[in-house]
Amino acid sequence: MVSLYFCVQLKNKAMTTKLSVNINKIATLRNSRGGDVPNLVAFAKDVQRYGAEGITIHPRPDERHIRYQDARDLKPIVYTEYNIEGNPIRKFIDLVLEVQPTQVTLVPDAVDAITSNAGWDTIKNKDFLTEVIDEFKTHGIRTSIFVDPVVEMIDGAKKVGTDRIELYTEEFAHQYSLGNKKAIQPYIDCAVRANELGIGVNAGHDLSLDNIQFFAREIPELLEVSIGHALIAESLYLGIENVVNMYLNKLKQ
Repeated sequence: MVSLYFCVQLKNKAMTTKLSVNINKIATLRNSRGGDVPNLVAFAKDVQRYGAEGITIHPRPDERHIRYQDARDLKPIVYTEYNIEGNPIRKFIDLVLEVQPTQVTLVPDAVDAITSNAGWDTIKNKDFLTEVIDEFKTHGIRTSIFVDPVVEMIDGAKKVGTDRIELYTEEFAHQYSLGNKKAIQPYIDCAVRANELGIGVNAGHDLSLDNIQFFAREIPELLEVSIGHALIAESLYLGIENVVNMYLNKLKQ
């Protein structure tokens, strides 16, 4: 008898995971000189033209990279999937409701966090997340929540009503760089559980050209990856159009 997991893996291979490019680092570079070079809107147009299937931004309250106005300026030109990430403080919620992106990804960032460093505790934050998610879904915005690879958090995600989860992949990326491919197992377990519960699976954080093919091949029904820091760093050497297409090719294999 063919196992259910094997069937899921075969189905996964036939499905192409979407690449959403996080452009925060372009905003960081722009802001470092106080002008408009590089131009964020032009960059978003270009990466879509090169084949990227989504644009991700993550505005923070201090606007140290993406500014709230950037979210508005990008709306008319993002014709692929538009994903806005952030901590759902009231100002962020109001921005998302105004801009109406394809997807909002909720991330429990501390105000002083340099970058995202933990997923939601979907059990302790059940009431809060349910309320926020209901508000976004009432306005027709697909919701995703950033979670650690812990099966109990996936069960909790079902209870808060989210459409998708985004698996926080920093630990996988670190372990993979050390040669520990077994570190993928908690992510597989969580993706399988999410699929069973009817929750879509996204992933992001420290995914790179080195590890993306292995990760995407192993995770069943992986719908989307959001990649920014590594992609932009790799593009400094290899060129943005080339790197976007390298990711697309790895996701198809």
